[in-house]
Amino acid sequence: MSYVGPDFDPPQPRRSPLRRPLTMAVAAVAVGAVAGWGVWQAVGDTGGGNGGSGSTAGPQTRSATTPAPSPDPTGDATASGGDGKDGGGKGGPSGSSSAPAATGPLKGKVVVIDPGHNPGNFQHTDEINRKVNIGTTSKECDTTGTATNDGHTEARFTLDVARRLRTLLEQQGATVEFTQDDDRAWGPCIDERARIGNEAKADAVVSIHADGSGAGNRGFHVILPGAVHEGAADTRPIVAPSRELGERVAGHFVRATGSAPSNYVGDGTGLVTRTDLGGLNLSTVPKVFIECGNMRDSKDAALLMSGDWRQKAARGISEGIAGFLKN
Repeated sequence: MSYVGPDFDPPQPRRSPLRRPLTMAVAAVAVGAVAGWGVWQAVGDTGGGNGGSGSTAGPQTRSATTPAPSPDPTGDATASGGDGKDGGGKGGPSGSSSAPAATGPLKGKVVVIDPGHNPGNFQHTDEINRKVNIGTTSKECDTTGTATNDGHTEARFTLDVARRLRTLLEQQGATVEFTQDDDRAWGPCIDERARIGNEAKADAVVSIHADGSGAGNRGFHVILPGAVHEGAADTRPIVAPSRELGERVAGHFVRATGSAPSNYVGDGTGLVTRTDLGGLNLSTVPKVFIECGNMRDSKDAALLMSGDWRQKAARGISEGIAGFLKN
């Protein structure tokens, strides 16, 4: 994951070089039903990482007290219907819904997009360090997120991809709601992010992130909720539909971007199940997280900073959501 804290304690790499051929073969079978997986095999992009070696360095993280990073310009980031720089203008206040298109295959469907972190979090460390209950334990309200080695922030990246994604979903008739749109000073906390999706009775929720792991760790992964039944958390009703949502998002993400599944978590499948994330534990509607790539690897970072690639990422996520909602 992208940082230590509220929702994202990094899973440990479990792969070794000797296991790579076997796990890749198993992964192809396990995810064979995912739309677009065959395209990944045809592309054959290994991601240029370390081949999943177990000797990779552990994830590098940003704490909630990290000083403010440099601004994150996205001058090449353009999107259909957007405002050029950000790939789409800001919507209404957090928690408000977009105006759905009059027609389209997703008319009547509600999608909540959760852009990870908030550009202002680093100025509100007291607030985001406050502990909130996630059902199984307590974690910090939120964190600053990660950044590329030259200071481009995860929070700006997630907003840009989220706005592009909103445009694509609205074009298909969906009603889209954000958890935050850089329209509040900090947050929201992870429990509020989950609550926004629940109260919207969303048909699908996708939380957008980018990882902050070690150099050489490359590729994307989609995080699925595991079965949790403790305190305020009961994910049992959403485990199966969330997995279907995640598989479709992963498959279409491969097809749209050509990016490889993570070479350091997920055993080559691009899918990781977690039971320690408040944003998933407290959800009562189908929800997944996607780590679009690793900001601390120079090759992945170059993709993540590309406007053309971000548009492809948004398209892949939107097609995965649409496939899930149409099923």
